[in-house]
Amino acid sequence: MREVISTTAAPKAIGPYSQAIRAGGLVFVSGQVSIDPTTQQVIAGNVAAQTERVLENLGAILQASGSSLAKVVRSTVFLKNMEDFTAMNEVYGRYFNSHPPARSTVEVARLPKDVLVEIDVIALA
Repeated sequence: MREVISTTAAPKAIGPYSQAIRAGGLVFVSGQVSIDPTTQQVIAGNVAAQTERVLENLGAILQASGSSLAKVVRSTVFLKNMEDFTAMNEVYGRYFNSHPPARSTVEVARLPKDVLVEIDVIALA
């Protein structure tokens, strides 16, 4: 069984993909960037502010799926600049302060909408 997850509490998909898919007891959330779901615009601010918006978007999608950030088992963080790692990690740690998920963090040349950070997650349904 495969179920598409969609919520207006997170940004609309900006391409041919779903916000998330629930399948096999897991929720696979597409990479989220720092778009405000109300305005559908990238928020202004540094990597800390953008990371906060990204994690709020992820949380909203997970909630719509019946899951939560507490059930995340795996995440991937894409940073435009690895020098932003400490600032991103500080915000990330506030959202995953107890039993954090497995994670990879990579620096990339460019992200959608020229944001500073993108994060995707896999969570228990």
